[in-house]
Amino acid sequence: MGLLQRCEELFSSADLYQVLGVTREASKAEIRRGYYKVSLLVHPDRAPDDQMATEKFQTLGQVYTVLSDQEKRALYDEQGTVDEEADALSQERCWDEYWRLLFPKITLADILQFEKTYKHSAEEQADVLQLYTQAEGDMDHIMTSLLCAGPEDEPRVRDIIQSAIDAGEVPAHRAFVQESDRKKKARKRVADKERKEAEKVQKEMGLQDGEDSLVAMLQKRQKSREQGFNSFLANLEEKYSKKGGKGGAAKKGKK
Repeated sequence: MGLLQRCEELFSSADLYQVLGVTREASKAEIRRGYYKVSLLVHPDRAPDDQMATEKFQTLGQVYTVLSDQEKRALYDEQGTVDEEADALSQERCWDEYWRLLFPKITLADILQFEKTYKHSAEEQADVLQLYTQAEGDMDHIMTSLLCAGPEDEPRVRDIIQSAIDAGEVPAHRAFVQESDRKKKARKRVADKERKEAEKVQKEMGLQDGEDSLVAMLQKRQKSREQGFNSFLANLEEKYSKKGGKGGAAKKGKK
């Protein structure tokens, strides 16, 4: 069975772009990010005995191989076909190793270093205002989507938004300027509950500060908000790699 047929069978679409959740005009970075986000959901580590998940993961690797290669992508765009004989598309290839070369494990040190440079930066401010615009002032969405943000950051985030409103840089959305105390308290209760659950998980897993298995702890803590966690990792990986971190594909010689 060819790649396009497998995509139709496994993802209900023979369109390689749709499989990765990107448009045909997507840049290489967007294609890479799409591959990362979708593949996280079916990675063999999540369900090692799930044959369907394994097949999806392998197929996603092949889709990314086609769309990340200029010549292969051009052939697909022009003719709607792929070179099934290409060595890079071999089903015998270790797709898990290929994935880990593209996306090395994000460690606690990576996260802490990124957080140190990200918070209070112009980049964070731009992200806050972008989220504010997208969410039309909904602080629930902003605080759950902003990288490295905890409840202790909310007053600072609100100050960033209010300053931009006062300066005429963004509109004064009603959801923000007229947010009720009830909604604020509900958000704080959720944050407090998640913090307690995280502390419990950390204790159960025997994790100590400085241990690079923080991601595993977060993954368990965020199980009820799995899509949000995957998005967090995808965004962090993308931003961290831009800063010369370990997520760049150029480091293919390192395992």
